[in-house]
Amino acid sequence: MLQIKRAYEPAESSDGQRFLVDRLWPRGVKKETLAIKEWLKDAAPSTDLRNWYHHQPDLWDEFRQRYFKELEANPASWQPLLEAAHKGNVTLLYSARHAEQNNAVALQEFLIKKLPSARVR
Repeated sequence: MLQIKRAYEPAESSDGQRFLVDRLWPRGVKKETLAIKEWLKDAAPSTDLRNWYHHQPDLWDEFRQRYFKELEANPASWQPLLEAAHKGNVTLLYSARHAEQNNAVALQEFLIKKLPSARVR
């Protein structure tokens, strides 16, 4: 299963392998508390793209298109996520306040296309 979760929510056994997919570490969260397998900074949008988007809802579709292009150009950044998803549950952690429009939502959408058998939550 490929799921997303805010980094500020507690870890659960059903999370499986947890990966932080933000370029910046979540404010106020200790590394031990986050309980991640890996921090995949390069799977996050570039700083330029993140600053351009700045969580503006009207830019969501364009953000997703630009982000997908960045991901296509750097498969090594997201390949570990596919490998982990083949083995079991994977949780993509993000710190944005916007639950419906953030890089983890877009990354999940991107990965589902690469992993058609993935279940989503």
